[in-house]
This record gives sequence, C-alpha cells and structure tokens, in this order.
Amino acid sequence: MRWFRLLLGKRQVQHDPGRQEELLQDVRQRFGARVQVQFPEQVDAIVRLLDGDDGLSVAARVLREVADEAHTDFLGQAFDLHRRTGRRLVVDRRNYRPLWRSAAPELRWPLFALPCGFHPYVQVAAAATVVGSRATRVVRAIDPNPLLTHVFEVFDLTTAGWEYGRVRVDTDAASLANRLIASARQIRAAMDDPPPLPPPARELMRTNNSIDVYDPTGHRVVSAINLGAEMRPALLG
Repeated sequence: MRWFRLLLGKRQVQHDPGRQEELLQDVRQRFGARVQVQFPEQVDAIVRLLDGDDGLSVAARVLREVADEAHTDFLGQAFDLHRRTGRRLVVDRRNYRPLWRSAAPELRWPLFALPCGFHPYVQVAAAATVVGSRATRVVRAIDPNPLLTHVFEVFDLTTAGWEYGRVRVDTDAASLANRLIASARQIRAAMDDPPPLPPPARELMRTNNSIDVYDPTGHRVVSAINLGAEMRPALLG
C-alpha cells in the first residue's frame, strides 16, 4: 500500500509556477549582504516567507542553483588554469575535496560571488532550514533525492572552503554548516530508502578536529565546531 499512499500524497500537492517565480525573485532581491539587517534575522524572514509547497520548491531551487553555479565556476577555474599552465584538474561535484587538495593555492572559493546572487549565510542557510524542518512534506511535494544531493554538495563546498580555501569560519558560517547537517539528517529520516552518504561526508565523519569560530564583526574566537562530532550522531543514527 506504500505506492498508494505516495500517489495520494502527490495528488494533494498543488504547485503554482507563477507564485514560485515571485517568491524566488523576492528571496533574490530583498535579502543578502547588501541589506542592512543581520544575517540570522534575514534567514528567519526568508524561512517565514517560504511557507507552503511553493516555498519548498523555491528553497530546493535555491540549493540547486548554488550547487550548479559553483560547479560551473570550478569548471571555469580548471579551464583557466589549464590554459595558463597546461595543468589539468578533475572537477567532480560529488567530492570537491580532492580538487582542493591538489590545487588549493590556485583556486578561489566561489560561494560569495555566484551569478544567482544567493548568499551562503542568508538565502542558502534559509533554504536548508526550510527543506529540513519540513522534510516530511518534502518527500511528498518534490523529489527528495536530487535535493539531498544538493544539500550534501553545498555542505562539501562550504566545509572544503574552510579547510582548503582560506574561508574564515565565523558564527554565520558555522550556523550554515549546522543547518545543512540538520537538513540532511531530517530529509534522510523522512525517506523510505535514503541513499548512501557521499564520500566527502563519510570522510569528514571520521575526523575529530575542532575549528575555531570567530565573531563575524571582529577577530575574537567565540566558540568552536567539530564537524565530525556533529555529523556522526546526526547521520549514523
């Protein structure tokens, strides 16, 4: 009867493409680094804005656009490096860590300057919160498999930037990582048959390193984050 419940659930989903486009442009234009409002407050406002099934679809689209555009950016960086030096790099969006390990000094972290305009600590953090907190609806309203892939992909992009890309880890960065971990946990828990964890997640789960977390407005260390310790209970339970 599982197939019947899934069919019934999908019949109850109503999407409004016009409303989704309106929400997407609202999220893109009203929020971000240029807005004189603290990032956590902007995140909360976007989460409230993206209610209903159309909001879920928009949140999933934010994560997809960021993942796709970051991949395109790295392909461009690899092409440019090959043109200048003859060196070839393998860009595998399933695992960015080998790319960073092989060429970190020549790479730039792209998430602060993607063409879509979504800021990782604002729109992306909010999107992760929306799809995670409503994961039981996600599996009925949209396909959770590509969404989960994008959640893990953005997490890999984020944390590889910390380790190899000289990205400063402040409280907003740590909050994004925690939101992505929570989202992955919640979506996997809502799925009947979640896929295996991707290689970069498994690699990080074997670590036990604490990373200093800074105040966003200064140079003071205010806390620490241990990604392996956060991920193991969330994703192995």
